Amino acid sequence: MFKIWYYLFYNRKVEERDRPTVPWVSKPVKEHGSSRSYLYATRTVAWDKDPVFLQGRVSREKKKKEEKKGGKGMSKLEVFVGIDVSMAKLDIAVRPTSEVWQVSNDKTGIELLVGKLKALNPSLIVVEATGGIEIPVVGELGKEGLPVVAVNPRQVRDFAKATGRLAKTDVIDAGIIAHFGEAVRPELRPLKDEQTLKLDGLISRRRQIVEMIVMEKNRFTSAPVHIRKGISEHIKWLEKRLSGIDKELGDLIKSSPMWLEKVELLQSVPGVGPVLCATLLAELPELGRLDHKRIAALVGVAPLNRDSGTMHGIRAIWGGRAGVRYVLYLSTISAIRYNPVIKGFYKRLRSAGKKPKVAIVACMRKLIIILNAMVKNGTAWDMSFGKLENGVAQ
Repeated sequence: MFKIWYYLFYNRKVEERDRPTVPWVSKPVKEHGSSRSYLYATRTVAWDKDPVFLQGRVSREKKKKEEKKGGKGMSKLEVFVGIDVSMAKLDIAVRPTSEVWQVSNDKTGIELLVGKLKALNPSLIVVEATGGIEIPVVGELGKEGLPVVAVNPRQVRDFAKATGRLAKTDVIDAGIIAHFGEAVRPELRPLKDEQTLKLDGLISRRRQIVEMIVMEKNRFTSAPVHIRKGISEHIKWLEKRLSGIDKELGDLIKSSPMWLEKVELLQSVPGVGPVLCATLLAELPELGRLDHKRIAALVGVAPLNRDSGTMHGIRAIWGGRAGVRYVLYLSTISAIRYNPVIKGFYKRLRSAGKKPKVAIVACMRKLIIILNAMVKNGTAWDMSFGKLENGVAQ
């Protein structure tokens, strides 16, 4: 017995021919602290220096063989790029190499950036949306076939706080954006073409002019008498410019047969006007491509749960595309008066004790779901859309 024990623990460097033949034993073993089981293989002899685990790990011999072959069979290193955009420059960070550099935010700088990113062949390029300043670089990267996506700055900032990165500089922001892309991997979306960008710009400018008209009218009531004349003239000029933008929007939509067909479809709904149609074309290109739940969440009219343990909080809307939601609200107010389906739905909610604002938001959600179903199915307005199940008229 002593000889066997001595042989197993002290005489481990024996010749291969002297080793006893011992069968392999495979059995499932639970990971410490987890309910999952992993299958691994082990030998019952004590001299084995290199047990082979069947858990996706590569044995030493296999690693050496792959190194001799030049790394064949090894997985490709994924590269993630974060770009922080400012008026004068672009700060770029790369993960996992931690490489950083800077280029000017102009045609020359963007061309240099495109060339360098092509050489890197990144898996994802993430750009923080910065009030439209990011459009030239995103458009150029998209034209070159690079995987680029613009993300909400709030998401990146919340991610930075969650990872403990409270300092803020352009270089740090670029690194955080790259880390965000690596960890979250935001979904790539189709980029807007030149015509859609023009429509988007006109819609944004129209919204700004409407806001200025409202502000000037509010100032007019409290302004001194000798100031009111100038305010009145400014209001008239803004209203004239607003009419010009509306004409430009109409001409631009008529220039595209696809847009024109979609607008005619949407305007068949009572309460839906040209402003909502143009806004949906420019700022909600996903209309008709998503299901009823995702389109409502994208616009920001889907109630979100606020539950924790035994506490059940009040559902409320949050997030989404504010520009679309603002115009949808105005159209819903009109639809509550003139659209029999939305009008009846609103009355039922109010009769059930719902507050006016809650009922209006529910009507907004119903209206956008109806419009989404119409575009998806290519059907004009019909009273059957009053009964929707899973976004489809029954």
